[in-house]
Amino acid sequence: MTNKINKTGKTFEGTIVSDKMANTIAVSLEYTSRHPIYKKIVSKHKKIYAENNLSAKVGDRVKVLETRPLSKLKRFTTLEIIKKA
Repeated sequence: MTNKINKTGKTFEGTIVSDKMANTIAVSLEYTSRHPIYKKIVSKHKKIYAENNLSAKVGDRVKVLETRPLSKLKRFTTLEIIKKA
């Protein structure tokens, strides 16, 4: 039996910052934007929680897919490990 994943939803790339939870990883997404007044490039971070079904470790670069709510905070699942730490 193959594991089918519904491909509807947005995908994001991020770096794993924590894997200490059971079957859950914390992924940091980094965005860059230009400040509206000072025109400086500003980087912002967003931390999301994802289902760790690929046994990814801290420092890995992963691609996550938006899914239905899996728990109180988890709304993503891992699609692939792009780069190992």
